[in-house]
Amino acid sequence: MRFPDFYAAAPVIRLRDPLADLLGAAEGGIIDYRYEDAVRLAGHSCPTVAAAFLMTRAALAALHGDALPVRGEIRVDLAEARDTGVAGVIASIATLVTGATADTGFRGLAGRFNRRDKLFFGQPLTQGSLRFTRLDTGAAVEAGADLSSVGGDPHLGELMPLCLAGQATAAQQQEFRTLWQERVRRLLLEHADDPQVIRVFR
Repeated sequence: MRFPDFYAAAPVIRLRDPLADLLGAAEGGIIDYRYEDAVRLAGHSCPTVAAAFLMTRAALAALHGDALPVRGEIRVDLAEARDTGVAGVIASIATLVTGATADTGFRGLAGRFNRRDKLFFGQPLTQGSLRFTRLDTGAAVEAGADLSSVGGDPHLGELMPLCLAGQATAAQQQEFRTLWQERVRRLLLEHADDPQVIRVFR
């Protein structure tokens, strides 16, 4: 398996997972989540996957400052219904990082480490598309993404229909892949900390 080289240069989200510590899955429970992990989960790389990863990163940083977020102790709310648009994709990335699930996650051990009932769809948010809440303090922030300033190459609009219809040449297919991932690269490497693109609302 070979990913585009820029994936390795993308920001990393570090958390502490007490369950991973208890069970010896990660030393000290410290886990780094990388963009490659999000791609493996989603099965593809696109601006939505990248934005979901970056929104989660920005929200956790806003909530925890220099302290490590605690995986499993964060509630995630989405404005969209679970079957609307790309809500499922965004939620899956948030779940990957935070551990929050609706009703399918780990039930816990002896009343601890429950991951269920921490992910909710169709919630009344005021400014963002996601809300992250610390369960220990109740502090919450909303996050959103405005990708209008990180547009794709105009040729994508011509190449995508050809690729989807199986009518693109090998050269056109490769050009499409390159241009598609270039937008993702710009988002991850040039705009990860751009507050006009990845937005956090307190």
